[in-house]
Amino acid sequence: MAIEVGAVVEGEVTGITNFGAFLQLPEGKVGLIHISEVASTYVKDVHDFLKEHQKVKAKVLSIDARGKIGLSLKQMEEKPEAPVKPVKPKIAAMPEKKAVRPAGPMSFEDKLSKFMKDSDDRLLDLRRNTECKRGGRGASRER
Repeated sequence: MAIEVGAVVEGEVTGITNFGAFLQLPEGKVGLIHISEVASTYVKDVHDFLKEHQKVKAKVLSIDARGKIGLSLKQMEEKPEAPVKPVKPKIAAMPEKKAVRPAGPMSFEDKLSKFMKDSDDRLLDLRRNTECKRGGRGASRER
């Protein structure tokens, strides 16, 4: 069986490094499972997921001109469906009145909106204070 991109191959882990694991493939070829392709979660140490002499199935990602074979275990995993988050209704801003927020944690957009409003209010106060101080001194003095 010829090894080609997209094929699923079975091999034995022959070595583990800090950047991935080497797999002995059929026909005496060797492929590399890069650390980013070991699992769908964060991989700090490949030893946590693979052991030497372990038999695994991997998907062939690439074969370059020099014959290096890139493999992936991550693409062999069943992808669980992400739970659908309920969409929170947006609260329309009421003029001159503060919107009543529902009980519970604020969304990122609500926090950002509150921060921007508070920041604008503080900047406006700061500008008023500095303009008053600047206008009363030195500007009208003549030499």
